[in-house]
Amino acid sequence: MSTDVLGPAERSAAKQALRSARVDVLVVGGGVVGCGAALDAVARGLTVGLVEQSDLAAGTSSRSSRLAHGGLRYLEQREFHLVHEALTERGLLLDRLAPHLVRPIPFLFPVGKRWERPYVASGVRLYDMLSRVGSYGGTMPRPKSLNREEAKALAPDLDSGEMAGAMSFYDAQIDDARHTVAVARTAAGLGAHILTRTRVLDLLRDGDAVVGVRVRDDEDGEEYDIRARVVVVAVGIWTDAMLRMADPDAPERVRQSKGVHLVVRGDAFRSTSAVIARTPSSVLFMLPWAGNWLVGTTDTPHDGEDLADPQATEEEIAYLLGQANRWVARPIRREDVIGTYAGFRPLIAEGDEADPTAELSREHVVFRPHPGLVAIAGGKYTTYRVMAADAINAAVEVLDAEGIPASTTDQIPLVGALGFTDVWADRAALAERWGLSLDQTERLLRRHGSRVSEIFDLIEADPSLAQPLVPGYPYLRAEAVVAVTHQGARSLSDVLVRRLRITPESPDGGRAAAEAALPLISAPLGWDADRAEAELEAYLAHGAQHAPAS
Repeated sequence: MSTDVLGPAERSAAKQALRSARVDVLVVGGGVVGCGAALDAVARGLTVGLVEQSDLAAGTSSRSSRLAHGGLRYLEQREFHLVHEALTERGLLLDRLAPHLVRPIPFLFPVGKRWERPYVASGVRLYDMLSRVGSYGGTMPRPKSLNREEAKALAPDLDSGEMAGAMSFYDAQIDDARHTVAVARTAAGLGAHILTRTRVLDLLRDGDAVVGVRVRDDEDGEEYDIRARVVVVAVGIWTDAMLRMADPDAPERVRQSKGVHLVVRGDAFRSTSAVIARTPSSVLFMLPWAGNWLVGTTDTPHDGEDLADPQATEEEIAYLLGQANRWVARPIRREDVIGTYAGFRPLIAEGDEADPTAELSREHVVFRPHPGLVAIAGGKYTTYRVMAADAINAAVEVLDAEGIPASTTDQIPLVGALGFTDVWADRAALAERWGLSLDQTERLLRRHGSRVSEIFDLIEADPSLAQPLVPGYPYLRAEAVVAVTHQGARSLSDVLVRRLRITPESPDGGRAAAEAALPLISAPLGWDADRAEAELEAYLAHGAQHAPAS
């Protein structure tokens, strides 16, 4: 019997299943595209496994701008198909797939010169028009052109001296890491075997054909083989490394572009809208998030930095503050930055080596370099579902079997989506029943959707779990527990960086949250005192990298 729970027992069962029987499709990579590919394949009736060397969404999929959007700036590059495709997917996420994790937010696009107003207005209106072409358009209010005074009324801290006016429009915000976990859980609920902390050491070969992978369980060190009729590589920035397991001379397919975001305290900038502004080479976002502001992003080539865990440099922090302060009346100071995060985008390599990554394609490409091997790379977070379907379409061609249906993932609500509208309408009664504030209840619903029942089940068994994990933060003790019992978390970082998102939002790098969460998650994960102490030390070393400079 399949379950969408990703707990310790389910991990053990997935490991046993994958080592004991060949699957139709083995997906390598637990980011949003890999999880999407697992969901797409299992929904077609195929037997499916997924292996991830770290945690779900540990890489790029938890380090985005947290937007489900078409990419307004891509209109200048005339990538109309990409923008329309992404806006269609945005509508699907809002309307059907994940309404609990995706929500509309208002934006302002300030302009510095009067002659720019019609240029920007035409771009924003084209963006809006593209969102309304197709089955899932029309979910956002129409854009409006604002004069300086109207824009200042919405965002008092915008600098009127630098602003001739603004365009007001709507886009959508997404919790990227939680969404990726929801995709993985949905795949598991249909029968996919999801296995994290499992590192691919090599590809198994039968002549030129790839027939599986050799893996190591990074938790116990065991090595074993997983056999598959087709292996789908969805590892983003690691694509070239994986393909060179099959061919050491494989050409470069992917280049990495670094994106840095700052977490700025909420009172450093007064605005009722998010802001998107032009920079010399790209655009700048100032986005509301959990009472703070996300400011980003950069778009610079990889220069040898650790791909697994990139960090924001002081130079990058200064650059983003400088770009933001071009548009604000009260400068945002270095001490207003309470955290940072950074990630690498996988961009399709093309052209001369000196090409700036800001100009490389955001389109995706599917490769079939060897029999039995499919790889997908590039693309945008918002279009993950289309990318996954394209990858599995290629896998189906490799399988060469009759009767395999087309993709149906546009019809499959993710875990937490079914019943969300009804639960949201009943939120006041839920708050009263469980002794929570309305704000706490709404935040829970925005993180868990209709699966908030998993939280309430824990609280019913232990009412102390209804208390905040850390005073002053909107996360309950029960959420730390459910992260490991239901959502696949295997470490403090999994819980606090990707499930609750506390680490980059905490001036102490999440130390207080880690100390509070440790006793809650140690028992379900089977940690003894020595293991718990080691996990805390490892987390604190990692969390310190996200804390502000002293």
